[in-house]
Amino acid sequence: MDPKFIRNFSIIAHIDHGKSTLADQLLLKSGTITERQFRSQILDDLEIERDRGITIKARSVTINYVKDKQKYELNLIDTPGHVDFHYEVNRSLAACEGALLVVDAFQGVQAQTVANAYAAINVNLEIIPVVNKIDLAVTRIEEVLEEVENVLGLDASDALRVSAKAGMNIESVFDAIIKRIPPPSGDPSKPLQALVFDAKYDNYRGVVTYLRVVDGCVRKGDNVRFMREKVNSEVIEIGQFRPHLAPCEELGPGQVGYILTGIKELSRITVGDTVTLAGNPAQKALPGYQKPKQMVFCGMYPVDATDFESLRDNLLRLSLNDSSFSFIPETSDALGFGFRCGFLGMLHMEIVQQRLEREQDMDLIQTAPNVTYEILTKQGEVQVIDNPQDVPDAGDIAEFREPIARVNFIVPSENVGTIMQLCQDRRGIYKNTEYLGPQRAQVVYELPLSEIVYDMYDKLKSVTRGYGTMDYEVIGFAAADLVKMDILVKGERIDALSTIVHRTTADRRGRALVKRLKSEINKHQFEIALQAAIGAKVIARETISAFRKNVTAKCYGGDITRKRKLLEKQKEGKKRMKQFGAVEIPQKAFLSVLEANRDE
Repeated sequence: MDPKFIRNFSIIAHIDHGKSTLADQLLLKSGTITERQFRSQILDDLEIERDRGITIKARSVTINYVKDKQKYELNLIDTPGHVDFHYEVNRSLAACEGALLVVDAFQGVQAQTVANAYAAINVNLEIIPVVNKIDLAVTRIEEVLEEVENVLGLDASDALRVSAKAGMNIESVFDAIIKRIPPPSGDPSKPLQALVFDAKYDNYRGVVTYLRVVDGCVRKGDNVRFMREKVNSEVIEIGQFRPHLAPCEELGPGQVGYILTGIKELSRITVGDTVTLAGNPAQKALPGYQKPKQMVFCGMYPVDATDFESLRDNLLRLSLNDSSFSFIPETSDALGFGFRCGFLGMLHMEIVQQRLEREQDMDLIQTAPNVTYEILTKQGEVQVIDNPQDVPDAGDIAEFREPIARVNFIVPSENVGTIMQLCQDRRGIYKNTEYLGPQRAQVVYELPLSEIVYDMYDKLKSVTRGYGTMDYEVIGFAAADLVKMDILVKGERIDALSTIVHRTTADRRGRALVKRLKSEINKHQFEIALQAAIGAKVIARETISAFRKNVTAKCYGGDITRKRKLLEKQKEGKKRMKQFGAVEIPQKAFLSVLEANRDE
């Protein structure tokens, strides 16, 4: 198809502002799907996306639209809105020339609206502001348009006003896409250059590779080469997303689609790779994507040790479809063999765990999450620490550094003081406050990432009654007075329960943690001591008392020495049990670190 009749665009917005609903209407109004096929969130094909009502994976779909008897090909990429999936948004924007920026007609510009808009501006996309939900009983459209101009610096004079749910003014969206988003620039006569922007594994057909063609053409039967991995393979099927996989004859410049090459080895396909023709290769590869930086880590272990290889295979398949998380093997004295997994945030971690349990039917034990730290040793080396077990002895540490994030809160004006107090309690450094109007303000703080990831989002929603939003980005590392806190159960260190805390909060967190553990671990036939310790110093202790049997119940009266003899015998037995008995620690106890932080 002639590239001048192709438009590639994304839909970006804050959570719940109507991205997926607008995408549904574009598919319906263009005839890509029929009324019978129509259902809400049609592009959200993961079960977990439909259950939670959020977009997790960016999805592509090709729409044919006829205007003035001319057929246009519109390639839409629907994107997530949560901060944890910002990497998906960046990947989508790299495959587009324009973006629809959707803003709620009542809520207005929110934290992720700002982040996504700047991401689109940074890659020089044409941005079309769209005010959605104009059919609400209460709207503030003019104020919202002022926010778009003042906060984002975009011209809102020709912003679109639609209601995706009611299907109002959807035609104006098509017109704006065709008129205002530039066509892709590409030369069909040049050697093939196609960007791999996503991939997934099919049990029957192998790896399905998602492409955006930049230059040249790819056809069924072509022998293609993945430039980064240096893998050659024949194209056995080629097609587009309409919205399901629909085979076609070729893909030219600017077009978005998929290829099947029969490759079964997952390690041979990487997102961001460049596909070219083996017989007529391009001179150089496309820039690809900046590698995502995982900031939250946790251990994942199979409940049944024999499932270790199965867990490895499932993590490998999931990483092909979600390249923003990583995993490496590790061992734990308490849990055996498992994997240390890295995520972009807590929601990302939760989603990956649930996808493994639901889609792959895995039974997992997940350890408490922690962020990445840096340690400067006295030998002058800088170590990156993502597991508390890797922290060297205190005598070898010259400086302990924690990640610092710049956090942008958008909250009702009446909650500014509450948010400032919340941030001060979490060692935040105040930067500035800017009022977006009489009702809302933007507050900027620098906070330790460890103080954000656990429950900052929940606390924010609680204190602002759901109206506050936040967005953050890691800006670097700063020295802090941090210590490794170990948990001892019956005198033995449980490596999976170790955590890194600030020294000023160690006592409080240690007490909260052993108290939580006491409620999770069942009573045994012997007494169990639970201790929180920093090095050799115990800072908190709780004791789980033993089951007690009344051994003197059969003694009716008589000599007291008989009763004492039985009690001494019981005492000796308990002592032997305590010496040799093993403590059973339930799965839930390994998340006690997280629960204790929330209780605190």
